[in-house]
Amino acid sequence: MSRRFLVIGAFAAIYLLWGSTYFAITLGLKSIPPFLLMALRSFCGGIVLLAMSGRQIASVPFRAWVDASLCGLLFFVGCHGVLAFAQQSVPSGVAAIVLATIPFWILLIDVLFPGNQRPRPLALLALVPGFFGVGLVAWQNVEQAGISVLPVVLLLLAALSWSVGTVLSRGMSSQASAILLSGMQLSIGGAVLFVVSWLAGEIESFRPGDVSPTSLAAALWLIVSGSVIGFVAYNWLLENASTSLVSTYTFVNPVLAVLLGTLVLGEPFSRMMLLGAGLVIISVVVIWSAERAGTQRANDRPDRDVRHLSLRKT
Repeated sequence: MSRRFLVIGAFAAIYLLWGSTYFAITLGLKSIPPFLLMALRSFCGGIVLLAMSGRQIASVPFRAWVDASLCGLLFFVGCHGVLAFAQQSVPSGVAAIVLATIPFWILLIDVLFPGNQRPRPLALLALVPGFFGVGLVAWQNVEQAGISVLPVVLLLLAALSWSVGTVLSRGMSSQASAILLSGMQLSIGGAVLFVVSWLAGEIESFRPGDVSPTSLAAALWLIVSGSVIGFVAYNWLLENASTSLVSTYTFVNPVLAVLLGTLVLGEPFSRMMLLGAGLVIISVVVIWSAERAGTQRANDRPDRDVRHLSLRKT
């Protein structure tokens, strides 16, 4: 399987599958409490991936478990748990829009704590129309929803939590494969979410017989598409593409979330939304082009260095 096919498939997973998870969370919350829903999503998906890893688990160093635990807490407790809690009072499209601030949090972290990945100026500039676009996509929805400040603040903190986990996960590929690493993070985060759900009184009052078929289907979709497929693709991309390019999924997800609301729930699609979607597409195309050009320059540099050394020797 060619690398290009893997890259395209992985981006399709985080663009399309993750874009549908906001809508699925809304459906799941109809009869499953938020922390329990996210606990089931993370833990079940993690167990599946750990089972797929087989004997590799025995060779994982203790340090990898510590790092995976920290990232699992940031990804699934600090972000997904808070996201589901906030979506009880915030529309799915609006929640996706607030989480579109993730690239800016990552940028801020990279600027304050520069490491191996330094943002390219053109890629940074391309974040502006993308962020402006996702704001336009649900501008009408935000006005009509009458959202309070607290859920928005919680969603911003969730975006920050995911961003910190992303930065910490970028250098973990040497510790375990993407499948095993994802399984470790998901299972640990899911286990902690079960504890949070119990402390919040959700498990005590929960009755499995009260779960609707719609919520059950949504939970299964979150487990398979959101966790098993989507998160493995995300961890693999963090090691095989730049973070600024990977983070473009946060621009595409809100557009898809609003489209699902329009097509399934009959919500109106305005010209403002169409303009926002166009800005999102422009942002993604520019970032893709900037990163591809940068990669080609990096690949060409060794050849120029070899030719330069050869001329010096002659």
